[in-house]
Amino acid sequence: MDRGQVYAVPVLPPQPQQAQQNNDAAIEQQQNRVATVAQFHRFVNHFRQDHQFILRDKLKSNCFVNQHFLEVDLALLSAFDEELANNVRERPANYLPMFEEALKQVAKDNGFVADLDEVPDFQVLLLSNANPIPVRELDSTYVSKLVKIHGITIAAANPTAKGTHIQIMCRTCRHTKVMPVGSGITGIQLPRKCDGEPVEGTTKECPLDPYLVIHDKSRFVDMQTLKLQESADVVPVGELPRHILLSCDRYLTNQVIPGVRIAVTGIYSIFNTKPLDEIILTTFSIQNSDVAIRSSYLRVVGMQSDADGGQQEYLAISRRPNLYEEFSNSIAPQIYGSADIKKAIACLLMGGSKKILPDGMKLRGDVNVLLLGDPGTAKSQLLKFVEKVAPTAVYTSGKGSSAAGLTASVVRDPGTREFYLEAGAMVLADGGVVCIDEFDKMREEDRVAIHEAMEQQTISIAKAGITTILNSRASVLAAANPVFGRYDDMKSPGENIDFQSTILSRFDLIFIVKDEHDDARDKLLAKHVVGIHTNDKIVEAVGEVSMATMRGYISYCKNKCAPRLSPEGAQLLSSHFVDVRSRVRGMETKSAIPITVRQLEAIIRLSLSTTATENHVNEAIRLFNYSTMSAVQAQQVDGLSQNEFSTEVAKVQAYIRRRVPIGGRISTATLKDQLIEEPQNFRIPAIDRAISMLLQKEVLRFEKRRLAVVRIAN
Repeated sequence: MDRGQVYAVPVLPPQPQQAQQNNDAAIEQQQNRVATVAQFHRFVNHFRQDHQFILRDKLKSNCFVNQHFLEVDLALLSAFDEELANNVRERPANYLPMFEEALKQVAKDNGFVADLDEVPDFQVLLLSNANPIPVRELDSTYVSKLVKIHGITIAAANPTAKGTHIQIMCRTCRHTKVMPVGSGITGIQLPRKCDGEPVEGTTKECPLDPYLVIHDKSRFVDMQTLKLQESADVVPVGELPRHILLSCDRYLTNQVIPGVRIAVTGIYSIFNTKPLDEIILTTFSIQNSDVAIRSSYLRVVGMQSDADGGQQEYLAISRRPNLYEEFSNSIAPQIYGSADIKKAIACLLMGGSKKILPDGMKLRGDVNVLLLGDPGTAKSQLLKFVEKVAPTAVYTSGKGSSAAGLTASVVRDPGTREFYLEAGAMVLADGGVVCIDEFDKMREEDRVAIHEAMEQQTISIAKAGITTILNSRASVLAAANPVFGRYDDMKSPGENIDFQSTILSRFDLIFIVKDEHDDARDKLLAKHVVGIHTNDKIVEAVGEVSMATMRGYISYCKNKCAPRLSPEGAQLLSSHFVDVRSRVRGMETKSAIPITVRQLEAIIRLSLSTTATENHVNEAIRLFNYSTMSAVQAQQVDGLSQNEFSTEVAKVQAYIRRRVPIGGRISTATLKDQLIEEPQNFRIPAIDRAISMLLQKEVLRFEKRRLAVVRIAN
């Protein structure tokens, strides 16, 4: 049988020799326990580092603020007693209670608690610098041992009360007893029979299952269950990410929310497969499951944020004179060109400085970028690279993303029947980047769901009785195609961009990426692509800064740096904003891309440095003009509105068809001169556009190195 607990009752009196052996074993076990507690006591009370009693002083500080716990680094315990540290790693469930008992003695001996007669229970929080074990590699060999894993929390249940010592009473004879409850997701088995002694002169007539729980006289602690999912960078291609259940108690509850990346130290444990409501909520019910299958979980004994080190290396990188160029060139080095787009992505990865105003209003510091353009321009490759290099990133496709998948969803637990929050992509990427490919393929109602997340950087939930606000402090890098598949220069930006102004205004930079036909550029592009595939072997393109270094440096900058704007830079920004607004206001047709105060804040976010001077502001303005302002002014060509330009291009095409018969040949320079001269008096942009369109339609063909054109069709 496989039950929660098994009770054995001897039916024969023990032999004298066996009784003596059992007694000696019990005495030896008790002596070993006392010696272990004393060793832990010496460790906490006398361990010194830099001539300071760091553990004792930390315990004292915690006790003065009624925080009865102590964080202990396993490296310190190893330095004090290697054997004791190994015992903690191999048998933590046995040694941690002794460690906590030693903490009570230290607090009592040193007078750290007010009431020495009733010293509260203490909790040991272990921190480890060991290499984390991937979630998918945890197996039965790790059961009951101390392990360290890292990942991202995707769900957090409401804290519940878990009994540690349960007082039970017989409902017939009123006999009471106290039963201890194990740690973690465990229950107890109530005795089937009353074991109270009968009153003299009476007989016991207690029925089966006579005990009931006296909750008022039982002892409880807080307990919370979390769901941890392994990081996306360790998930093999084609497989779903694994997740594991975490059990936190006492001071470890209410420490994390969905979307937080953590490194967890805990005891790899198992529990039977009964529904969680029977295990957690009715912990004291009888467990009669005979199933031998057990589910795994981690009983958390320590938790810390998942951060990288290397501070000295990052300080050296920050002192490089040409870091901006080196960093941007290292972004997707296998992709040819797109220098300004890569610089914008560098700004997105670093982010700006978040502002919290005196009235509590928050201004986001994260940069949002939209790449809109023709297929085959490596937009998705840029998104994939950002997903790999950003410390926290989530990649999703707009076609397969719903509003709940991007923000958050309310899910009912099949065991407890309670509702809890399941984090979406924007919440999971908190503090990082959300890469949304095929942004134009999203349904409009799903796209509207991220309006709040992109500007206020929060997600408000009001479903199934749950009303809360989740953080989504993430940058958005989106890629989309125009309405017609390819960007049509003959149509206005409003016709090419099928997005509402409400979503466009939330993007700091909007790049229109065109696949333009240029022989010189095409030769360089072909040479670059062929060079990557030299000798039929794909050679990895490596930038000046490695991906691992970029990831760590980005994380370091986000945690340590807070850019500020100099007075000169502020004056330059103000003048530029007024100039941009006046230019947009002077256009004949209303721009599809709005220029509002959000765009002024966008340039401020792009001005990256410890103190943003005029040089940094000028670079931010250059990027803004190259991207968003170019898209705004795309509807005006050489002073013409889009309709006037389209009409002139059509007239140029008609003149070329009349001037050059089918099979006829004419010098390119001569044709352009005739089009520019009176009475035609056409403009050069319209002439170039008309010839380009006729070449695409295979009406004309270049010959003699583009020096002549031949008409080959009608």
